[in-house]
Amino acid sequence: MSKKLIIKDIEKCVGCGLCVYACARKNPSKPEIGNNSSGILTISLSGFERGATIIFCRGCIDPPCQEVCPTEALKKRKGGGILLIEKNCIKCHNCIEACSIGAIFEKENGKPAVCIHCGYCADYCPHDVLSFEEVKT
Repeated sequence: MSKKLIIKDIEKCVGCGLCVYACARKNPSKPEIGNNSSGILTISLSGFERGATIIFCRGCIDPPCQEVCPTEALKKRKGGGILLIEKNCIKCHNCIEACSIGAIFEKENGKPAVCIHCGYCADYCPHDVLSFEEVKT
């Protein structure tokens, strides 16, 4: 068993971005705000009536992004998903292209941003969209 970040009810997401901000600020030594420091991406679905959604790594057991990395910058995470070894990344973007749900996106420095399933953001979701739960692996 391992813990993963889970979307409980995506229909409740209003795109407030609190999960993104929480993720970005979880490292007290580098408290930045925004997508550049977060592993979660908030996407508008075309205006207020259609709302927004969040995109983050779903923790593939055999991640296609890791398979296409030529420098071993992506390591499999126990329980699914990946961990980025940023110093090994050459900004080839193979991982971004390989992710079928767009959960890996480019930061300002050209390197990938990806959710590491720490669960920090779940406590900041005011609409009960996210949870951090034990799952069978």
